[in-house]
Amino acid sequence: MNDYPSRLIVLTVAWLALCGAVISARGAETAAPGHDWPQWRGPHFDGSSDATDLPEKFSATDNCLWTAKLPGPGNGTPVVAGGRVFLTAIDTQSKKLSGLCLDLADGHVLWQKDMGIGFKENGRNNMTSPSAVTDGQTVYFYFGTGDLAAFDRDGKPLWSRNIQKDQGDFNFMWIYGSSPLLYKGKLYLQCLHNDQSYDHRGESTTPASSYLLAIDPQTGKDLWKQIRPTEAAGESKEAYTTPIPVDTAAGAQIVLVGGDCVTGHDPDTGKELWRYGTWNPTKINHWRMVTSAVGGEGLVFACAPKGGPVMAIKEGAAGTVPFDGAAWETKDYSSDVCVPLIYRHMLYILDGDKKTLYCVDPKTAKAKWQGQLQLPDAAAPDAGARPVRRGKGGGPVFRASPTAADGKIYCINEVGDLWVISADEFKVLNQVSLGGKPVRSSIVLTDGHVLARAGDQLFAFGKK
Repeated sequence: MNDYPSRLIVLTVAWLALCGAVISARGAETAAPGHDWPQWRGPHFDGSSDATDLPEKFSATDNCLWTAKLPGPGNGTPVVAGGRVFLTAIDTQSKKLSGLCLDLADGHVLWQKDMGIGFKENGRNNMTSPSAVTDGQTVYFYFGTGDLAAFDRDGKPLWSRNIQKDQGDFNFMWIYGSSPLLYKGKLYLQCLHNDQSYDHRGESTTPASSYLLAIDPQTGKDLWKQIRPTEAAGESKEAYTTPIPVDTAAGAQIVLVGGDCVTGHDPDTGKELWRYGTWNPTKINHWRMVTSAVGGEGLVFACAPKGGPVMAIKEGAAGTVPFDGAAWETKDYSSDVCVPLIYRHMLYILDGDKKTLYCVDPKTAKAKWQGQLQLPDAAAPDAGARPVRRGKGGGPVFRASPTAADGKIYCINEVGDLWVISADEFKVLNQVSLGGKPVRSSIVLTDGHVLARAGDQLFAFGKK
């Protein structure tokens, strides 16, 4: 009996299985939801990740997988997808702004693209504060200059443009610092700024509008622009926050915070769905907003600046929500810069000036525990010649936001002192000082890797 047809079927099945394995492997290489870190606040937009096998103990010599020397410092947080690390940097000598791609396995630079000149800086910010964003196939770099560019994962340029050239100048006292958001097929940028230019004071200029902009990530073309008005005064109109998506029972929304209020927007049209505020009824004119919102547990959380309250707004909000219409608000803890973290159904607030981490029940606002993140004076490393901002009670402040995965919370201050805290109780699992001032980039967590940016170095820690 001729068994050729049977053997052909067996070979065909084997071939299809092999092809399926290759396709699956390629898919795993470019997309691992919950385990890669594709955006500034991670895969869930709340500072958390599903990453596992993270080291508890590490230092510059212990469980350090690699250290990469960068062209210079940068405030943006690295993003990771498909075994590649994308981040921005500025060369301290030439002031060139660069987008880099590193191999996650060993930290070597796969490619680097120069994208402008960081012509402006100050003691708290430079042109590298926006973080990159990626879907695993394409990476988008954005800078405080307004330069926005897309590349494929191998560094092939796809498109580029300058947002200031197309939409008008950014009017910020402390330099533009919002990161792009990539969400459901659209690239979102916000510009919540002063309506008067800082560069043309005394001249008669047309007041500038704040806005939310949606861009086609394939072409770089504008899809729509939504004007976002505010009744705030002076510098209080300015926000260094990033748009955050929130999935609600009524559908997805894009949440903006700044200009003395929080707003929710339709992701397809930009239409404002609701507005909450204000925590500044007397219109104090210097309450700029740095802390982005975060959504989870059926609520949207926002932190008013300058010691103002932390607020929880119900996700189903519609229209104008009065300031006393929040689910809760409290001044028992606060954050002026660090973005809250949601992890394992708990809310974590880092007061960067008081150097205090709070674990909060998101439903009731009650603090479950709190703890100080500050080294004793005798153990604190020398701050060196560079000026270091000191918080209440002395000691370097925190400007990076807390992140969490694998049962652990990671926090790093401005001089590179890094803490690993248990998510269940205030228990310090590890503390290491990396140096490399200034440090304003948040810790990135992917399977088996803890990435920490300190000055002009990027550290990768993992279990050896």
